[in-house]
Amino acid sequence: MSRIFWVRHGPTHAKAMVGWSDLPADLTDRNRLDRLADFLPLDAPVISSDLVRATGTADAIARDRLRLPHDPDLREMHFGAWELKRHHEIEDQAHARAFWETPGDLAPPGGESWNALSARVDRAVNRIFSQYPESDIIAVSHFGVILTQLQKALGLSTYETFSFKIDNLSVTELHRGETDWHAKRINHLP
Repeated sequence: MSRIFWVRHGPTHAKAMVGWSDLPADLTDRNRLDRLADFLPLDAPVISSDLVRATGTADAIARDRLRLPHDPDLREMHFGAWELKRHHEIEDQAHARAFWETPGDLAPPGGESWNALSARVDRAVNRIFSQYPESDIIAVSHFGVILTQLQKALGLSTYETFSFKIDNLSVTELHRGETDWHAKRINHLP
């Protein structure tokens, strides 16, 4: 059995939808980062999204762990025209409501649907475990990315999955069995 420790990047303090915008994380709380690094398995390689908020967080907790190349498939959802907007700033409110209330194939203008995000992250996870089949993995990524994998592990609808909170610098630990995934910890704050 392999485990993947999903770590959400440090906070950006943005109050809007942040997908592919490359905002840095606030990594000034060294005590919290040290607790997180101490909690994670020492022999697990660390991989992250290629966005600076994830790479910076991964570098801050890696210590002597093997640091794998950044993976752009672990990026947050692409919000397209909605990027860096608050919900009330979106012109087509009916489209925005439908996107959040019936997630699936509907995408923001110029952006990515939930199903496209899930497929992209699944490909990345499969690729990582094909390269490191018996390893535990620490993956520093984003809220939506972690939710796609939690959805798969819990067998929930996307709408049900949206009810989970994934805090910055939290750990969601998933175990890979012979045929499926199981959630061990969700949104754990070391």
